[in-house]
Amino acid sequence: MNKIKKYVTVLSGLLLMAISFNLFQAPYNLVCGGITGLSIVVNHFFNINESLFIFLVNQSLIILSFVVLGKKKTLNTILGSILLPCFILLTKPLANIISFANLDMILISILGGLIYGVGLGLIYKKGYTSGGTDILNQIAEVKYKIPINKSIIIIDGLIVLLSLLAFDVETMIYSLITLVIISYISNNTFLELNRNKVFYIYTEEPQKVKEYLIDNFAYDLTVFESIGGFTKKSKELFMCSVSTKDYYIIKEGILYIDPKAFIVITNAYEQKNANVLIRNTVNKN
Repeated sequence: MNKIKKYVTVLSGLLLMAISFNLFQAPYNLVCGGITGLSIVVNHFFNINESLFIFLVNQSLIILSFVVLGKKKTLNTILGSILLPCFILLTKPLANIISFANLDMILISILGGLIYGVGLGLIYKKGYTSGGTDILNQIAEVKYKIPINKSIIIIDGLIVLLSLLAFDVETMIYSLITLVIISYISNNTFLELNRNKVFYIYTEEPQKVKEYLIDNFAYDLTVFESIGGFTKKSKELFMCSVSTKDYYIIKEGILYIDPKAFIVITNAYEQKNANVLIRNTVNKN
């Protein structure tokens, strides 16, 4: 039942993203970053169908993700990468039925951002991604140690700037408004991605959990020596600060490695302090 609910939530999120794209972004040239935004620019210059472009680029990025990030990190991007362009194709006729031409562009930007942001938030909430530049952001973090928030600004910023080549400054400004709303809704309202999660982990498989966090997510961790209050036995306690975006995947991955693992998870409100702690890592081999 939980799996059905999870997939329904993800599919609903992808559908909302597709509807927003066809009703607000594509008709009004709102280039809001990501492969969907890039597809609008490409369509303008080369008349290539947006859904086809998104599908082809996403599949190429999935292959790249398998090679660079590995199977585990890639699995939760496949569903969104395949279905988002399909949903965009299926919902394209809505643009012929529903028109917002009478609305002011600022309202169109806000509505488009709200609907797309809600859809993206639903996907992130279940530990999935929509593919596209999410894969590039993960590669930048894992391979080049560039924080995801910085890589998002760089990649999406460059795509939005490309809109200047196809459209005008006013359109780019409205695109930025939509992008900001999308980021706020998906990252804060649903997941509070501005707040990292801190994992405290007791496990009987310390080496496997350590390798899982470092090799698959490039997350460092701090190891504490702890003593059980009842057993009086010495045991390692792991502390790791992770992006809320990876929260569900990491929790499930640790429990897959060690079903009996004891995990305490809290919000990290002071990321600067958390990073200092993580840099002071103790590796015990």
